[in-house]
Amino acid sequence: MTLPPGTVLRPILPRDDAALAAIARQVLAEFGSGLASDPEVDAMQRAYSRPRSAYFVVERDGRVGGGCGIAPLLGGDDGVCELRKFYLLPGVRGIGLGQALLDKCLLTARGFGYGQCYVEALDRMSQAHRLLEANSFQLLQAPMGYGELRGSHTWYLRSL
Repeated sequence: MTLPPGTVLRPILPRDDAALAAIARQVLAEFGSGLASDPEVDAMQRAYSRPRSAYFVVERDGRVGGGCGIAPLLGGDDGVCELRKFYLLPGVRGIGLGQALLDKCLLTARGFGYGQCYVEALDRMSQAHRLLEANSFQLLQAPMGYGELRGSHTWYLRSL
């Protein structure tokens, strides 16, 4: 996919942590969910530097607009990763950046040897649901692994 002019998709850097934490809080509040105690949000670069984990950031005109990552599914099978912390500011939605992030994460997950990708989505994130369904994610009846996103009753799984 070709990114819009002035847009970069790149691995997370330590300098991105504060911007991504603010974006996570803003997006979760927008969709009616608060951020429960989640130390990962304030230290994203460190959290996604673990084995078989990665986080990617979209930057538009020099400003961080959001990101998405993959990591092993906590409490899940070794062959299943989780798509995590997928947040985009309103100003960068609807121009293909969500698809670009998703593609990059799924390609990276395959490279790490995962066979399936799991994701939880807030119920009110209708654009996210459409993106996942358009990319062959199948709706599940119950969550997988340990962590359930507060306000989420929608879970998806996709083979890689």
